[in-house]
Amino acid sequence: MNEYDSERMADLLASSHGLTPVEDPDRADVLILNTCSIREKAEDKVYTQLGFWRPLKEQDPARIIAVGGCVASQEGERLRRRAPFVDLVFGPQTLHRLPDMLDACLAERRPQVDLDFPDLEKFDRLPERPGRNGPTAFVTVQEGCDKFCTFCVVPHTRGREYSRPMPDIIREVRQLVDQGVVEITLLGQNVNAYRGATGLVGEGDLASLLERLARISGLQRIRYTTSHPNNLDDRLIAAHRDIPILVPHLHLPVQSGSDRILRRMHRKHTVAEYLEKIHKLREARPEIRISSDFIVGFPGETEEDFAATMDLVSQVRFDQSFSFKYSSRPNTPATRLRDSVPEEVKDRRLAVLQARITSFAQQYSEAMVGTFQEVLVTGPSRRDPAEWTGRTLCNRPVNFSGPAGIAGQIWSIGIEEALPNSLRGRFGSPDMPVAASGRA
Repeated sequence: MNEYDSERMADLLASSHGLTPVEDPDRADVLILNTCSIREKAEDKVYTQLGFWRPLKEQDPARIIAVGGCVASQEGERLRRRAPFVDLVFGPQTLHRLPDMLDACLAERRPQVDLDFPDLEKFDRLPERPGRNGPTAFVTVQEGCDKFCTFCVVPHTRGREYSRPMPDIIREVRQLVDQGVVEITLLGQNVNAYRGATGLVGEGDLASLLERLARISGLQRIRYTTSHPNNLDDRLIAAHRDIPILVPHLHLPVQSGSDRILRRMHRKHTVAEYLEKIHKLREARPEIRISSDFIVGFPGETEEDFAATMDLVSQVRFDQSFSFKYSSRPNTPATRLRDSVPEEVKDRRLAVLQARITSFAQQYSEAMVGTFQEVLVTGPSRRDPAEWTGRTLCNRPVNFSGPAGIAGQIWSIGIEEALPNSLRGRFGSPDMPVAASGRA
């Protein structure tokens, strides 16, 4: 979501002030730090980066320094007190006001701070998206969260749940497809809680939105992230069965395999309920891959609790995970719990968890060797520009040699090798089915 927000900030300033991105901070008239506070020490990283930028401000006092995103929302006026050379401070819900803040700062010669929480005003005031350079794009459809998990800062920095109207999303996706995008990822802090105005009567859920987007000619893949287990209902599960361009991959955070810890986290679901939904998903789409989020060392987590997490991992055989040691976040209820798990225990548990999930991921990758996979070619490989890179339906990166001019196309690639973080593929086998566009 921060990547999407950063793109939209650039679009705004290009439209309002004719500003274009530069790689070298020394050349910038405006420096913007877009921040995330989901993990520990985010504030420290922000102030460290601002320390690097302070000499640039001293060299050119007319240069504008702005801090946006969740750390800005979390720190508020404290940020200006610690870094008084910062000119603009704005939250993730007020990025659309950035041009006005910039004008006010220049006209009034004083800093501007806007940490409001307007609902849909942000999306109503964003400009149309300019032409894209690649075949994939993010589209935010939902923001905020009402779950109030005890460890999570999102409700305090992004606000309560709200959803964009379906017609606005469909219009944005059509525009992106017209620009050459073939894969979109729908974004939300709790994307499967989506409930947006249909433009007809009442509201529609995420399954309804997926059905309408799937009718857009030229759109070939749809993903969505991130989901909460409580909002994964039977309609959404059926969408994975019935919508061919909805990819067979789902990120479904569980956080812990212990019901006791889940209660302390205020997750409002049990392990059994989570497993039942995984079972239904795999019945609906047998080839679906599941990834998840885990927190180890949550206050009060015992060895028995951690063993329950490892048992869940073995049952589900997750494809990938984002896993972290617990860290206390400002303004969250968990700060009132004693952080009772020693750091060395957290380190050990995290290493064990990650090793187990990595082993499953490697097994999945090895099982793909000798098969053909639909790969969306996203562009030249970063490590070797003479090669192409792309993504499988289950989001595995694949690197391979191929002819010029295939970026943005979907090809059936023969998988030859499973590496730790990617696959090696083969292009051009005489009996290899190919698709210059569309599904192979």
